[in-house]
Amino acid sequence: MFAVIKTGGKQYRVTADDKITVMSLAGAAGDVVTFGDVLSLFDGATTEIGAPLVAGASVSGQIVEQDRGPKVIAFKKRRRKNSRRKRGHRQDITIVRITDILLNGQSRRPVSAADVPSAAPAPSATEAPAEAVAS
Repeated sequence: MFAVIKTGGKQYRVTADDKITVMSLAGAAGDVVTFGDVLSLFDGATTEIGAPLVAGASVSGQIVEQDRGPKVIAFKKRRRKNSRRKRGHRQDITIVRITDILLNGQSRRPVSAADVPSAAPAPSATEAPAEAVAS
């Protein structure tokens, strides 16, 4: 199960528990963000493609870190003119961990065994431990 979302003028293919680097978003580490511009949803059995967006779909994530990207150097030189210019730039970025893909308010994330509590019965108070019975 994955979705294609649009944010910051770019498109990203995301699944649950992915970490993506996007243009700077407002918020601090730990804040929840919601991406409403879902272009398409792909499941093993179904495919939903929006025109231009999938109605009722959203992707939620949690901000992991506010950071700055790598330094980009813009160097210009005009030959035989003794003219050159060097400038650097670092873009603000946000690292987001995708938590869930929602369609009409319902999660599209497959349920794993770790998410479901175990159905093993707890020992009752009337049963004695095995060591006490043997003595």
